[in-house]
Amino acid sequence: MTAPAADLVRTLQFGDSMFPVGAFAFSGGLESAIQKHVVVDRSTLRDYVRTALDQAARGDGIGLVAAHRAASAGDIDGLVAIDERIYARKLSSETRSMSVRIGKKFTEMGAQIVGAPLIREWLERIDAGAARGCYPVALAVNFAAQSLPARDAFVVHQYGAAATILGAALRLMKVSHVDTQRMLYEVLADVDAAYEHAAAAQLCDMAGFAPLAEILAAVHVKAHVRLFMN
Repeated sequence: MTAPAADLVRTLQFGDSMFPVGAFAFSGGLESAIQKHVVVDRSTLRDYVRTALDQAARGDGIGLVAAHRAASAGDIDGLVAIDERIYARKLSSETRSMSVRIGKKFTEMGAQIVGAPLIREWLERIDAGAARGCYPVALAVNFAAQSLPARDAFVVHQYGAAATILGAALRLMKVSHVDTQRMLYEVLADVDAAYEHAAAAQLCDMAGFAPLAEILAAVHVKAHVRLFMN
């Protein structure tokens, strides 16, 4: 059965890279990757984005699917536990800051636009300090509150991870809009398989092994010159 067009519109709206949650202020670690010559051209940029997407799918992506299930069941305590486990797996202070800042803003926007009780209750938990408010959980709560499927939330999450890095690339290196759009088209081609893996995984499987990315994030914390917040 074809989903209603309104559902597609909602997915597009809350998955828009221009949705005002501050994602443009972050580079997904790309700034340090360029400064340390890990990313030097289009080829290495593409490899970097692929690695970031794999890390996102196997880490936050699994947590997102689990959070969507908890949110759909109205299990707020379960959401808090998932949120904490997502937060604990972020080694860099900047990565943690990025997730909670965008997550809280996304929840605030959802509470004002959608106005669903579930989203408002989640925002109250964040404001009270009872939840971290990581972005994957905020996205899951928003989509569950609108009866939008976990698959769509996962796709929005992966698209956002890639778009954030490629958007930063346009400001940090010699790459064109055509180049970044071509890369976006290529790296998201296997998003269905990534979702199936995340949907079949257990929460304890949540782990994105990318040590170089963590090192670059740590380097960025003490960088003398920074355009982006991470």
